[in-house]
Amino acid sequence: MFRFNPRLQKLRNQILSDPYYRFQSAEEIAIASQLGIRIDANNATVDDWLRLPGLSIHQARTLVELSRSGVKFYCLEDIAAALSVSPGRFEYFQAILTFSFYDDEAIEITTKFININTATVDAIANVPFIDLLLAEAVVTNRLENGLYRDIVDFQKRLNLSGDLLAQLMYYLKF
Repeated sequence: MFRFNPRLQKLRNQILSDPYYRFQSAEEIAIASQLGIRIDANNATVDDWLRLPGLSIHQARTLVELSRSGVKFYCLEDIAAALSVSPGRFEYFQAILTFSFYDDEAIEITTKFININTATVDAIANVPFIDLLLAEAVVTNRLENGLYRDIVDFQKRLNLSGDLLAQLMYYLKF
């Protein structure tokens, strides 16, 4: 027999009536999922990302800037890689996140990161998708302009394409 729970009903009503409601827990995300609420990772705004518990304004802005620059997120692991965090940290987001640019091709994910702010030219040149010329530019730019703050700063300072950055985010940390 179904029992009416006033607390859950009030929460459901609040989630439905406020398009910017900030979820506080996995339970609230599960309720949102049941209500059909979805966040498209490739078209999300900063406000959309901030609905997810534990995501900072800095992380939300990073994800939006990456999307705008052409990076496509295909799965939760892409989001984690872009933020240099463990995918497990965002596992319960899966219930409401969608990835509208999903591609059927297999994506190989690596867990071997290189710190772009401390690595040598040779170490950087060993990263897939980075040739010796780009590795030298990375180090020269770092020496002349200081450490890279994050992946977006890295992209802007080196004028990298969204496609290249989408490949590199699996190998770099800041």
